[in-house]
Amino acid sequence: MRKLLAKVLIVFLILTSKSFAFEKVGTTSFQFLKVITSARAAAMGGAYSAIAFSSDAIFWNPAGLTQIKNFALGFGYLDWFMDVQHYSFSAAYTIDGIGTFGVLGMGTSVGDIPVTTVSQLGFVDGVYNPGLTGESFSPSSSVFGISFARQLNDKFSFGLTVKYAREDLIYESAEAIIFDGGLRFDTKFKSIVIAATLRHFGPEIKFVDESYPLPQTLNIGISAYLFSDDDPLLMTVKSHKLLLAYDIVQPRDFDQQHNVGMEYGYEGLVYIRGGYVFNSDQEGLNAGIGVDYRGYRVDYAYSEHGTYLGSVHRVSVSYSIN
Repeated sequence: MRKLLAKVLIVFLILTSKSFAFEKVGTTSFQFLKVITSARAAAMGGAYSAIAFSSDAIFWNPAGLTQIKNFALGFGYLDWFMDVQHYSFSAAYTIDGIGTFGVLGMGTSVGDIPVTTVSQLGFVDGVYNPGLTGESFSPSSSVFGISFARQLNDKFSFGLTVKYAREDLIYESAEAIIFDGGLRFDTKFKSIVIAATLRHFGPEIKFVDESYPLPQTLNIGISAYLFSDDDPLLMTVKSHKLLLAYDIVQPRDFDQQHNVGMEYGYEGLVYIRGGYVFNSDQEGLNAGIGVDYRGYRVDYAYSEHGTYLGSVHRVSVSYSIN
């Protein structure tokens, strides 16, 4: 067992070395791809690559889809900044002997923005018009994709996602085919799981005369139950579970980040979560709760984003058949 644990730690250290980093840039395109819609993932501070197990794994680590024994379905809603709203959908189905297939969809609603022009500035019947024309426009973005994941043996699984993303800025729009890939390694020792994901890999996006790369992100994660009723890291306790997860994150447009999350569960019914994002100029403390009853799951997350941006709220609902 000690040799196995040593190997696990060596693999984790190798994966987290800076040799896996890619070229940094100051600006990336398609920023909506970075938005978290899963309430459970957000409440855990984004430390999710090793613990995603339902259909929302398709957004984080498609290899996690192999944890679905039959069918899973999920919806997410995020009340973002400046009245921007994000919606997500995911579903996955496992075929014995073949693998797990999944689909995803995500959309952004900015709402209606009034059109203003300099020619309309001035007073009309004694009332000042700040340039309003009476027209409006509605920028939007959307993502659709398919995934395939397969369990190679009782410890190792992989997953791949191909997605089509489009951003419509009214005067200019862009689209691209983007790829995600993930690995998941269940050590079968003390509930330790290691995972690695590379998300948003694809071509540069061009608007007008400038091209910018996608927000490519590398996550390396590790998780374990500190206490539970099934091979915990510290002690065996019935009816109670405490999950600890950690992700090291290499975003293309920011310094390396460290995400830590914890989840306490009672009787597989009620969950309390907390997480923190280190080395972020916006994100920080996260918290949330969840209820899971006979396959029906409802999750809520609260996330702080500093003094000026305030906080955001997420809600996710899902259903699974195992």
